[in-house]
Amino acid sequence: MATKTATDTRERILEAAAALLAAEGRDGLSTRAVSAAAGVQPPALYRLFGDKDGLLDAVAAYGFDEYLTSKRALGSTGDAVEDLRRGWDLHMEFGLSKPEFYVLMYGDARPGRTSPAAREAESMLRSIVERVAEAGRLRVSVDRAAKLVHATGMGVVLALIAAPEAERDPELSATARETVMSRILTGEPEQAGSNLPERAIALRAGLDGATTLTKAERVLLAEWLDRIANA
Repeated sequence: MATKTATDTRERILEAAAALLAAEGRDGLSTRAVSAAAGVQPPALYRLFGDKDGLLDAVAAYGFDEYLTSKRALGSTGDAVEDLRRGWDLHMEFGLSKPEFYVLMYGDARPGRTSPAAREAESMLRSIVERVAEAGRLRVSVDRAAKLVHATGMGVVLALIAAPEAERDPELSATARETVMSRILTGEPEQAGSNLPERAIALRAGLDGATTLTKAERVLLAEWLDRIANA
């Protein structure tokens, strides 16, 4: 019973804090205001969240959970590249519809303090990018592609939030999205594989300049590329 009571109190505090954040911004999230809105005494807040930073982290996680619920509901089209585009668009929609949450979640980054919900969001993005790679459509590593999509999308949302609504470029998101896509994606699978021997030949020709590989590695890779070129 005590655990359930504590859980209910925590949820009530987070709901109150979320409402204050949406109505008044981060400045409205004083411990006194949140406690009053939730109908609890300040010691209860400190007992559950430790301090104001703990409360802010929890509110950020609360906002992430809402975002993740929407993202899960989006489902999959069966096309990993299309799912990546849809995920980008959902991210934009969430950030612009709930800017105070977004700024709290992404505009207050602190080293070593990532909420479990934030890690889950990053994991979901990475899973989609891994599917893109499995489909033969990725031209950079999964890690680099995921980081590039995440960093660019976050930057676009924060830039749009900072601009007066009447001055926002309605094409910025789509332009940034397609710029990132062109950087990380190959052509269609059949196009990507149709000239594989030619690609192997070109890579083989420049292999001596691949100084990041040892001589033995270059010899082995040269053998593999020769096989592909002569297949």
